[in-house]
Amino acid sequence: MTIRALHVASELYPLLKTGGLADVAGALPSALIERGADVRVLLPGFPAVLAGLHDLQPVARLGRRFDTADVMLERGTLPANGLGVYVIRAAALYDRPGNPYLNDEHVPYGDNAQRFALLGWVAAQLAQQLDPAWSPQIVHAHDWHAGLAPAYLKAAERQHGRAPARSVFTIHNLAYQGIFPAHQFGLLGLPDDFFSMHGVEFYGQLSFLKAGLYYSDRITTVSPTYAREIQTLAHGGGLDALLRHRAHDLSGILNGVDYTVWNPASDALLATHYSASRLAGKLACKEALQKRFGLAQKSDALLFGVVSRLTEQKGLDLLLEAAPEIVRRGGQLVVFGTGDPALENGLQRVAQAHPESVAVELGFDETLAHTIIAGSDVVAVPSRFEPCGLTQLYGLAYGSLPLVHGVGGLADTVADASLENLADDLATGFVFERFEPKGITAAIRRAFALYGRRTEWKAAQRRAMCQDFGWGASAERYLALYRELV
Repeated sequence: MTIRALHVASELYPLLKTGGLADVAGALPSALIERGADVRVLLPGFPAVLAGLHDLQPVARLGRRFDTADVMLERGTLPANGLGVYVIRAAALYDRPGNPYLNDEHVPYGDNAQRFALLGWVAAQLAQQLDPAWSPQIVHAHDWHAGLAPAYLKAAERQHGRAPARSVFTIHNLAYQGIFPAHQFGLLGLPDDFFSMHGVEFYGQLSFLKAGLYYSDRITTVSPTYAREIQTLAHGGGLDALLRHRAHDLSGILNGVDYTVWNPASDALLATHYSASRLAGKLACKEALQKRFGLAQKSDALLFGVVSRLTEQKGLDLLLEAAPEIVRRGGQLVVFGTGDPALENGLQRVAQAHPESVAVELGFDETLAHTIIAGSDVVAVPSRFEPCGLTQLYGLAYGSLPLVHGVGGLADTVADASLENLADDLATGFVFERFEPKGITAAIRRAFALYGRRTEWKAAQRRAMCQDFGWGASAERYLALYRELV
């Protein structure tokens, strides 16, 4: 039997992307469709989403909802792959330029509760034949923005005596919880008793993420190690007790990489291509990167690349402390991203002091991200915590050995270049266990030591490039989960 599933998310690559969630929402539905599922996606009608979809047709008029006039549900297709996408057209809520969540002052919009409650509500309506031509058996909600979908489904089940659809809720990052003042609960149209400790209430406030965790039939997160970590006090964000209580409904399924986008042998954004069997082109990518950032054109300098949000979560404060070690050993460092002004300034000061060795650029640009991943010898992802992480997976695919902190998905995907792993042909990167300067410095020293042994370095590069973290295995696991529920 063909399983019908609706994925509910706030962003989707290539229409709109602020982080890894968009990559998953863009790739997982296609991987499920390839395996015989009937999958569609529901998105808020942000300007970039409406502009990027083809053949938009009206599905239903929803009238006044959540304090906004005239809400319409439309359906279009994603030109890249023909994926069916439902979109909520509500100009008063979604028609805003720039970041989908924050205003020009980088402050979350005051009506975010309404904006994303509407997303969850429409998902539940689709499970109740809002589109007469199609309704899902599974509603798969992603992150806090879609967290109310399982709650609205539970409310409908209570009303009609049966569940309109089963729900899966995926945590991409537990740190973002969608917390709002308690008085906004009245806007949501949920039963009064849903606002309780056994429900959406969270320390006197309202939490969309908790709604997803409490009311969904199954919970997944994006790596096996992160699934264990979030059940601990240290990583549970105040929800560890609920997650421990639901441990039998919780599974960690690794995110995949879309190798049609991330493959150095065919990457449309690279000037020179290369592969595991023909590595020569990688050197040309490195030279191009050094040139682009005005670094010394030294082919034998060990080049560390960073493509990241510049925040403490991403461990960039630790890397900043270790940067002098890279310079002292004759290495180079390229950092690209935006984030915390203090980190931006600190990194720029290091670059000003060592212009031949360190370059920092603020911003985000997909082409430059690919250029850095391809041209680096090492891709650094020293995150304090990391639910899955995609950057290290891109690094592996491009033979740019990842240097990572051994947490979450980083621990699940990178094998340290320890002596025993090198001897057993397992090493694919450099892992440090303790989040402290000594830990990252030791990993940096291991990278330089291996780089000095060219034959072993090349072997590790080839091994990294042969790792398969495609969506295939993950999509199979999601399908198995859907089948159990249906």
